[in-house]
Amino acid sequence: MNEAVSPGALSTLFTDARTHNGWRETPVSDETLRELYALMKWGPTSANCSPARIVFIRTAEGKERLRPALSSGNLQKTLTAPVTAIVAWDSEFYERLPLLFPHSDARSWFTSSPQLAEETAFRNSSMQAAYLIVACRALGLDTGPMSGFDRQHVDDAFFAGSTLKSNLLINIGYGDSSKLFCAPATSVL
Repeated sequence: MNEAVSPGALSTLFTDARTHNGWRETPVSDETLRELYALMKWGPTSANCSPARIVFIRTAEGKERLRPALSSGNLQKTLTAPVTAIVAWDSEFYERLPLLFPHSDARSWFTSSPQLAEETAFRNSSMQAAYLIVACRALGLDTGPMSGFDRQHVDDAFFAGSTLKSNLLINIGYGDSSKLFCAPATSVL
């Protein structure tokens, strides 16, 4: 049986957490990125499919490759974020199912239906992106998820010749609270 987390943890993970648009100039270490992945990978997915693949971009060169894909409203906050994660999905995620879901021939469910494979990969990589956001918050980081970008450009620039397709971008770092937007009306949520 699981125990409920403390009210403070709930505040950190959900009620006091915000989408950040500005960043302090504090780097995020390789060790922290490894910790993030080590946490998020345990989030449940359908048949343990775990289709998300994460590319962490921290260099000026990487950000310049990403720049043409960004909408104008997402440009500055992405270029200044210590890390931008590309959350992608693997269109052949099912090749790992014999290891991830060994008690059934789940691979055949997806090899026989490309539409099911694509829907499953996209939906479950979206869940994994949410797990990444929660892992960031649990480790004291702030995030700014975005879908305002040219997916085809990202796929061409980062995943050409592979089975990966971009889903969303998440800026990661230590947020500058002076650049937060107004809080949403809680009655609407």
